[in-house]
Amino acid sequence: MVTARAAATFEPVGRSAGAARGFVRDALLGWGLPEVVDDAVVLVSELVTNAVVHAGTAAEVCCLREDASVRIEVTDHHPERGLPSFADVPVTASDRYADPDGEGGRGLLMCSALAERWGVEYAAGCKTVWFRLALPDQVAGTRYAVPATPGSELPSSPGPVHVAVVQLDDDGCVLAWNPDAEALFEHPADTVLGRPWADLAAWPQSPGIGLGLAETLRLARWEGSFGLRCPDDRIVDVYGLQVRVRDTEGVPSTLCLLVLEPDRAVLRSPARALPGDKNDPTGGRLDLLAGPVVAEDLDTLLQRTVERARDLLDADAAYLLLTSDDETEFEVRAAAGLTIGHRRPIRFPVESGTRYDSARLPSVHEDLSTRPTALPVLAGSGMRSLLTVPLKVEGRLIGSLGIATTAPGRYDNEDALRLQFAADRVALAVESTRLTELERLRRGSLSFLVEASDLLAGTLEHEQTLALMAQMAVPTLAAWCAVYTNGDHGAPASLAFVLHEDEDRIDPLRALLDKTPAPDSGPTHGVRFWPAPVETARASGLTDHPELSGLLGETVVLPLTARNRVIGLLALGTPAGVRFRQEILELAEDLSRRAALALDNSRLYSERTATSQALQRSLLPPELPEIPGVEVDVYYQAAGEGNEVGGDFYDLFTIREGTYGFAIGDVCGTGPEAASVTGLARHSLRLLAREGLDAPQVLSRLNAAILDEGSRSRFLTLLYGELTPRPDGSTELSLVCAGHPLPLRLRTDGRVDRAATPQPLLGVMDELELTAEHLVLAPGEVLLCVTDGVTERREGRRMLGDDGLAEVLTGCTGLTAGAVALRVQRAVERFAPEPPSDDMAILTLRVPNQRVG
Repeated sequence: MVTARAAATFEPVGRSAGAARGFVRDALLGWGLPEVVDDAVVLVSELVTNAVVHAGTAAEVCCLREDASVRIEVTDHHPERGLPSFADVPVTASDRYADPDGEGGRGLLMCSALAERWGVEYAAGCKTVWFRLALPDQVAGTRYAVPATPGSELPSSPGPVHVAVVQLDDDGCVLAWNPDAEALFEHPADTVLGRPWADLAAWPQSPGIGLGLAETLRLARWEGSFGLRCPDDRIVDVYGLQVRVRDTEGVPSTLCLLVLEPDRAVLRSPARALPGDKNDPTGGRLDLLAGPVVAEDLDTLLQRTVERARDLLDADAAYLLLTSDDETEFEVRAAAGLTIGHRRPIRFPVESGTRYDSARLPSVHEDLSTRPTALPVLAGSGMRSLLTVPLKVEGRLIGSLGIATTAPGRYDNEDALRLQFAADRVALAVESTRLTELERLRRGSLSFLVEASDLLAGTLEHEQTLALMAQMAVPTLAAWCAVYTNGDHGAPASLAFVLHEDEDRIDPLRALLDKTPAPDSGPTHGVRFWPAPVETARASGLTDHPELSGLLGETVVLPLTARNRVIGLLALGTPAGVRFRQEILELAEDLSRRAALALDNSRLYSERTATSQALQRSLLPPELPEIPGVEVDVYYQAAGEGNEVGGDFYDLFTIREGTYGFAIGDVCGTGPEAASVTGLARHSLRLLAREGLDAPQVLSRLNAAILDEGSRSRFLTLLYGELTPRPDGSTELSLVCAGHPLPLRLRTDGRVDRAATPQPLLGVMDELELTAEHLVLAPGEVLLCVTDGVTERREGRRMLGDDGLAEVLTGCTGLTAGAVALRVQRAVERFAPEPPSDDMAILTLRVPNQRVG
C-alpha cells in the first residue's frame, strides 16, 4: 500500500541529473528513510542521465512510499530505445546484463545489483524503469546504539541539559522557538519569531570561504559547532544538528536541535568503531578524513578534522593551526570546544607556539598547570593535558594539530604516534585544498580589482568616486567603511563618506566618527590598526548603547596615496568579535592604491571643471540692462557636455545715456582659442563703442585686434548694432552685419523681411570697407538676431535655413520678445529628433505698442 508520493519532471539538460538526486534525497529524508537514500540516489542518477543525455527526452521521477519498501520510477519518452542486447552474452550472475564500463545498460546493471526488485514497462510514447528498495527492520525506539561506557568517562553537565528546538522557514527565518531555547540564549520567543537566523547565528565560516549559513540550511542533514548571539551580544558556543524536513503540503523547512558545546554528546552521532578497540578494523589507527574531501571548502575540511580528532580521542577541545606562506607564523583556522573558536583569527610566531617543545615534532604535555603552554588559543581555557603533532608535506611544515582535555595525564607517546599517523594522512588533503583555495582567492581578488578599476575609471565626479570606493569595500572587505580626505595647506583630514552594510547603522556610525579625531596621515603605504573609535565610544559611555551594540571590532586605516602624496585615508572596520584576515588586508591595500588614483583624478577634474566654468561664465555678460521702450530677451545654449560658453556669444550694454550697443557673433572653432577670441571681441566692443566710434569704426578696430593675435586668431562673424529709443515710441537702429546670418524684421502685419545686407567677416582681411545700415523699429515690430546654429539646424539633408526661420517668425505677431525667442528655440529643437550639435544664440528686440514710462 502506498502511503506517500512525490513526483517531479526534469528537462533534457545536463544539470537535471543533479537536480533529480537532490529531489530524491529530500523526499526520502523527509519521509524519515535515511537508510535507503544512498542507493536510491545512485540509481536515479544513472537512470535520469540515460533519459536526458542518451535518450534526449525529459525524465519524470516518481517516489512511492510503501509499507516495507520504497518504489522509484523513472520515465522517459523514447520507447524505441530498447534494452541492451543480451544475445551472445554468457549468462552468468556477474556479466549477464551489460558491460559495467560501457554506457548502455549500466543503470539496469546497477538496479539488478542494488534493488530488491526492478523492471521495465512500456506504454504508448514512453518507457518506465522502476526499482524497489527494501526498508531494513528496525526495533521501535532504536536508532543508534553504542557499547556501555564507564561512568567516569560519561559526558558531564553542570545542571539540567537544555535542548533548544528551533524551526526555520525556507527563507531562513525563525518559525518556532521552544522554552529551552529561551533558557539557553535569553531571547524570548516573541523577540525572535520571524527574524533571520543569520542575525542570531555567529557562523564559523569566513566570508567567501567554505559553506555559508544559507548553503548549510539547504543541506539534507548537517551536524557541527557554531555560535549563537545572546541579547547582550555575548556569543555562546553550541553544538547543533540540522535536518531538512517537509510538511504535509510539501513546504520545506529546517529543524535545528541545539545544546551547549560541553553537552555535545547529547546530539553527536557516534562513530562506527572506537579507535583502539579490539574489534577496530583499523588496528587502532585514527582516520580524520571520514567522508569525501571537498577540495573547494578548506574551512569545512579543517573544522571536520578538529571535531573528529576531538571525538575519536575523547578530548574536550581540539584546534588546528596553519602556517603563513613563509612558515614564520601560525594562524588558528579551526577549533572545537574552545570559546575562541575560529571566528577570531589569531596569528603568532611558529616558534612561540609551544614553550618547551618544537612545533615541528609531536609533543605530549601531561599537565599544563605545571608546564604551561604559550599557545594563545588555550589561554584561559582550563585545559590540563595537551597533545600536539605537526602537519607536514614533503618535509615542509604547513600546520599543527592539537587536542586537549581538562584532566591531567590523559595522553602518552602511543596516542601521539596514532595522532601523528592521522595527521600525516590529513596533511596532504589540507595542503591540496589550501592551494586550491588560494588559487580561487587569487582569481577572485584579481576579478574584484579589475571590476573595481573599471568602475572607478568610469566616473570623474568626486562625490561619486567616494561612494564607489565605499561600496566596493563593503561588505566584500569589511562591515563598514569611512573615507577621509586631506585638506589644503596641511589642514587635518575630514570625514567625507561613511557606509555600513546595515543602512540603519550608518547614522550612529557617522555620529561616533564625528566625535573621533581623524587618524593621522602617517606613512604613505601599509595598514595601521586604529583603536580611536573604540576608545571614543568607551570615553563617551556609548559601548552599551543599543545602536552601537556589536558595531566595533577591529578597525584599520590605509593611506590613499596618489602621485607620491597622501590625499586621504580609508578606514575599514569589522563587527565585534571579528578580526581581519591577512588576505583581506592585502586586498584592501591593492584597492586603496587604485581608489587613491581615481580619487585624485576626480579631484583634479572637479577643480579644472570649476575653473573652466568660472572662465566661461566670465565671457558672458553678467546681466542685461533695462532699456526704456524696448523689450529684450536672449536664449543661449552651448553644445557639448560641461560647456557653458561655446564659439557663439552675445552682448548688450550701455554706450552712453539713451544709446545702447548689442552684438551677436560666432567664432570659428571651439576650445580655448575660440574662447580667447570671444573674450577679446566682447570686451573690445564695449571699450571701442564707449570711445565714441561708430559701428563701422568699432568693427574695423576689432578686426585689427583679431589679426594681431597671429596664429591664435580666428575669423569671426558678427552682427553689431546701436539702438536709440525715440520719444515717439519707435527705436532707431544702426547695424553692421559682418558675415553673420542676417537679422529678420517682423512687422505688425506679419510680414518678415531682412533688416541688413551682408558685409565681410572679421579676422580675414586687413582692410575692410564696412558701412552702417539704419532702420527704425515701429511699435509692435520685432528684430530677430540668431547664430548659424539656428539656421543650419539639420535633419538628414533638410535644413531649417533663412526661409524656415522666417516662416516661424511670421507666426509670432503680437508676442513678447521672450515668447518670440522661446518659439524659435522650440522650432529648432523640434526640427530634428536628435539634440542640437551646434551652439545656439537667439537675441530678440521688440518695441512694445505702448511705451513703458
